[in-house]
Amino acid sequence: MELVGGCYEQILFGFAVRPAENWMPIPDFTHHAHTASLSAVAVNNRFVVTGSRDETIQIYDMKKKIEHGALLHHNGTITCLEFYGNAHLLSGAEDGLICIWDTKRWECLKSIKAHKGHVTSLSIHPSGKLALSVGTDKTLRTWNLVEGRSAFIKNLKQNAHIVKWSPSGEKYVVVVTNKVDVYKLETASVSGAITTEKRISSVRFITDSVLAIAGDDEVIRLYDCDSQKCLCEFKAHENRIKDIYSFEKEGLQVIITASSDGYIKLWNLELDKIQDSPSLLCEVNTKARLTCLAVWLDRTSETKENPDNAATSSYVNEDEQPLITRKKKVCWTDDSDKSAKGDRQVTPKKRKSEGAQQKKKTKLQSSK
Repeated sequence: MELVGGCYEQILFGFAVRPAENWMPIPDFTHHAHTASLSAVAVNNRFVVTGSRDETIQIYDMKKKIEHGALLHHNGTITCLEFYGNAHLLSGAEDGLICIWDTKRWECLKSIKAHKGHVTSLSIHPSGKLALSVGTDKTLRTWNLVEGRSAFIKNLKQNAHIVKWSPSGEKYVVVVTNKVDVYKLETASVSGAITTEKRISSVRFITDSVLAIAGDDEVIRLYDCDSQKCLCEFKAHENRIKDIYSFEKEGLQVIITASSDGYIKLWNLELDKIQDSPSLLCEVNTKARLTCLAVWLDRTSETKENPDNAATSSYVNEDEQPLITRKKKVCWTDDSDKSAKGDRQVTPKKRKSEGAQQKKKTKLQSSK
């Protein structure tokens, strides 16, 4: 498996981790991914995609360790990226658009004007039929992905910056500054609220009822979503925590944290002793100001991602995915012609011939 992290310094880091070898992260590659800071990262079985303030989405083939292309449809910082299985990617940006991408041909199937302001966060329901998004227009919007249209709009009192479904899809959370509202899908109403002292930067469902929260301090807190009680808190870093990720491996519940202090850390959480602080498995110092984090799992790996990733894991049957298939103009283009943003059509075959000439340029730089 591979830890991938983005930073303000425009670099994408890759660290190979082998649980059988004491979990020690081994530097695998560094790639000058963008011309501005990285703002989002997402993974599926084969690809890692990154979004940036430079308004582009870059695609990396993790099997071949090469750059695979760029998506240049958005006008504005890419704020959120999420895969659904291996066939679709959703992207949101400051231009207010949500785009649905076919990851086989890397074409834009649908471009939705989702918010009057920026799209700040999106989350796909485990069924793939619905998605939620929040933006700077003080709305929470529900999207029918089968038909590619708006299903419901809820007005919020403030701008929310995070939304996330639970693994079962029976509840979801919406984050506004330092407050987490827990909603039940059945009633679409708030069933409880969690408030922290500092602004929240990332949330992650460990189980359907346990939520990990990180913010503008050095502490990770685990909450019970039903009672809103804090189950555990522990100091994880020396600076603010920017992102949390988690997965299950051989009976271990692993939490990964990334901080502005430059460290990526892996923690072992014992769910049956959740009141105890997790133990540190390993850490690596990137010496960069980290902004986003993900874990790429090899298809042959038996690692099971935590339930929060049910909608983006390799266990989703692509043939059963209900995401829309309505085609729109191909939005694939190489980044050598940014003036033709979103207008120039480049087919994968043509892309392949062009890319062959740049193979040495686009290969990810080994850190070994």
